[in-house]
Amino acid sequence: MSRWVWKGLRTGVRTTAYPSAPEPASGASPGFPIGGDVPAAARARVAALCPTQALRETDTGIVVDPRRCVHCFRCVRESDAPLAWSHATEWATAAPASEDPRRRFDRAFDRSVHILVVDAGDCGACLHEVRQLNNPYYNMHRLGFFLTPTPRHADVMLVVGPVTDHMRVALLKAYDAMPTPRRVVAVGTCALTGGVFGPSFVSEAGVSALLPVDVEVPGQPPSPLSILHGLLVAVGRAASAGAPGASAR
Repeated sequence: MSRWVWKGLRTGVRTTAYPSAPEPASGASPGFPIGGDVPAAARARVAALCPTQALRETDTGIVVDPRRCVHCFRCVRESDAPLAWSHATEWATAAPASEDPRRRFDRAFDRSVHILVVDAGDCGACLHEVRQLNNPYYNMHRLGFFLTPTPRHADVMLVVGPVTDHMRVALLKAYDAMPTPRRVVAVGTCALTGGVFGPSFVSEAGVSALLPVDVEVPGQPPSPLSILHGLLVAVGRAASAGAPGASAR
């Protein structure tokens, strides 16, 4: 144990410089396929490779819907016309609900935002990435983000999972208990579209079926940096970014 303490004192706590600077570490993002020109003869085959209908064939190529992508890499590894891939990290986009001025945060929320994390039937992947935000490397506290166990102290509700049947009422009650202004950040493909689980008789097609969503963070799972970007977008400290591959070139 003493050896680990000594090593920690020597190396110090290393925290990512993001958002002040881009994250240079490799593997920080699983990335997204980029839609674009695909030979006409191969378009149908490429689109059929996607298990969640994230790829759509058009007259000019392939269009990618990042809200449905689960990072299976089939469009790259199993395709005779592999799509290009982007390793960007800033994927979060502002949803239509965020335009409501009654939901916007003022300067009082610049450096003190409390987040309620709701597991609405998550498989564990997205929730695991959310947990990383509290570790020393990402250290979301330095940016003024703090977790809270109670909706009555929460400014932002961060939801993972497709909203299973047993979580519908709990999710609505938690949202109703939050003070205003309040914002909702949906994290992961399941929370945006239902993913591979919904819509079905046991789950919704994502959070927006029940609640007004302010920020969407696509990916299955999105990286901690992408989730951090989503929180920055929610409080107005980062610009909404169209996810890579959202349209064909």
